[in-house]
Amino acid sequence: MAKGSLLASNEALFEEDYLLRTLGRIGYEPDTALAELVANAWDAGAAKVNVIIPDEKDGLLTVEDDGHGMTPEQFRARWMKLGYNRHRGQGSAVQFPKERLDWIRQAFGRNGIGRHGLLCFSDHYTVETWVDGALSTFVIGTENHSTSPFYIKEERKGTRSGHGTRLAVIVEKHLPKPDTIRGVLAARFLHDPRFVVEVNGVSVLLSEHQGLIKTQALHVTEDHQVMAHVVDAASPGRSNRYQGIAFWVNKRLVGLPSWTVGSTAVIDGRSRFAKRHAIVIQCGDEWLSQIEGDWSRFKNTELARSLFGAVNSYAQSVFDELSEDLIEEQSEEALMRNRETFRSLPTGARLEVARFTQELVHEQPGIQSESLHQAVRAVIRLQEARSGASLLARLEKLADSDIDGLDRLLEQWTVQDALTVLDEIDRRLSVIAAIEKLGSDEQADELHTLHPLVTKARWLFGPEFDSAEYASNNTLQTVATRVFKARIENQSFSNPKKRPDLVVLKDSTLCVVGTEAFDSSSEHLCTVRDVLLIELKKGRSTIGRSEMSQAVSYVEDLLADGGLSGMPMIHAFVVGHTVASGQFKKELKDGDERRRGAVTPVTYSWLTDTANRRLHGLRERIPSRYDDASGYALVAKIMGTASQAPLIEESD
Repeated sequence: MAKGSLLASNEALFEEDYLLRTLGRIGYEPDTALAELVANAWDAGAAKVNVIIPDEKDGLLTVEDDGHGMTPEQFRARWMKLGYNRHRGQGSAVQFPKERLDWIRQAFGRNGIGRHGLLCFSDHYTVETWVDGALSTFVIGTENHSTSPFYIKEERKGTRSGHGTRLAVIVEKHLPKPDTIRGVLAARFLHDPRFVVEVNGVSVLLSEHQGLIKTQALHVTEDHQVMAHVVDAASPGRSNRYQGIAFWVNKRLVGLPSWTVGSTAVIDGRSRFAKRHAIVIQCGDEWLSQIEGDWSRFKNTELARSLFGAVNSYAQSVFDELSEDLIEEQSEEALMRNRETFRSLPTGARLEVARFTQELVHEQPGIQSESLHQAVRAVIRLQEARSGASLLARLEKLADSDIDGLDRLLEQWTVQDALTVLDEIDRRLSVIAAIEKLGSDEQADELHTLHPLVTKARWLFGPEFDSAEYASNNTLQTVATRVFKARIENQSFSNPKKRPDLVVLKDSTLCVVGTEAFDSSSEHLCTVRDVLLIELKKGRSTIGRSEMSQAVSYVEDLLADGGLSGMPMIHAFVVGHTVASGQFKKELKDGDERRRGAVTPVTYSWLTDTANRRLHGLRERIPSRYDDASGYALVAKIMGTASQAPLIEESD
């Protein structure tokens, strides 16, 4: 094979529409795409943006701003980097041209996706950007290039005074309507009166906005009042970053829009209402004395607190009034997302689910779309169980031998008793299967995967440890904390309130638990009887002399501390992928030759083989139940944590 062919075969390849498919709504909704491009102009420190939309397809669409522009080097470092992190590269504060250095803004951009909004209209577009008299022009393409999702097709240099950026594209699809785009952009960027957005040369004043729902005077004190304007953007944005309560003082924005005013969260900013609406509070120049010098916020004065109280009360009343209109819309959306299972229900069950959905949205108008979707899905499943549809569907698929077995099972067991036994067996078999898969995985994180598995299943180390009385004893933990913090630099117990038994080391984790007993020789006081110490190494690790010596020193330090009540026996296990030659169990005795501790090297496979034998080889009898699941999926199941949804789950 030629060298060039070998290099080509090792390169990452991309489908032509890879970038478009990563854009989400930006790739097919013109208002979302153009809103993202205007947000980029905001981040570039622009004061004015002009969007020109053609009358028909194959016409030229442009977005031009008077922001700081980019040099060729900056363009390549920012625009041409896939997933460019704007906050990491430039910070969260907007950088302005020289004549606006006293302006203050927080940047919107984060993940570098919005700048490709023109792909909504064509598979290539042009960027002109100029600064300090130097003009750079780049033609960006995405077609016919398998090794890069986008690339520079053409580059030119020229001259142009001032600073700014102009984006241009021939509209081949998704032709936007100027009036619609004008209304959407005006609603989403009206929070700052010093940022002007024009569509085909026309901007929309707040007082003339088609989404202006109401305007009302708010009396803050006897001598002070402000004007409140409520605007509906007609459709929810991708986030609430454009929406919220914006304060204008003398036609200038104070701070940033937010649904949290002062220390009060008026509305959940993640709700549909919050993403769709904005409230502008116009204050006259008499409020200038209440503003901090950098215009970042109001001063902490009695008058400002009165303003916040009046605005919060008004915003809540607006929310209560307008959210009624969204109930039907939210209910329909939640039912549509669950439409396949919803349609399979009997008519009466469908009516109950629909009624539940409407009542839930009515009682919780700020509920998030995803939470509502999950609640509706759960109710549908309950209805399926009640109607027996789910059970009947399973029975139809059973073989004759399975039906006979089910009949025999129900004759001898109650369903609840059978489930109790089967769940415990399934949990133990899942532990074995997960350890088998992850114990040889060098990428496995023993802290978050192997450690929870092993420490939750102490029966792996012997039947004597399979007892509910094993727990984190207070005196034991005091000693362990003192010992390990003293002997291991820069290490500490992880999550001490929730996981006092866990010590995190550079190459392993340790678990220390014990049992207590009443000692007749010590005035019947409760003392520590046995200590189980488990040191887990990373996946594919080898237990050698140093690992064993380290574990022995842990046991010696615990015994030598003197803080343990009683004369406990310490059972230590070092668990890894393999055990080096010559490493065997080591016992520790005191001066009277009494056994006080033992350190045993154990492999993950040894643990699982032993566990399989204790479970009478059940793991081998039903391999298909566990072989198809990954080790990480089994961990999520065992620990009761969320796992990735199945691919067949319906998305919105």
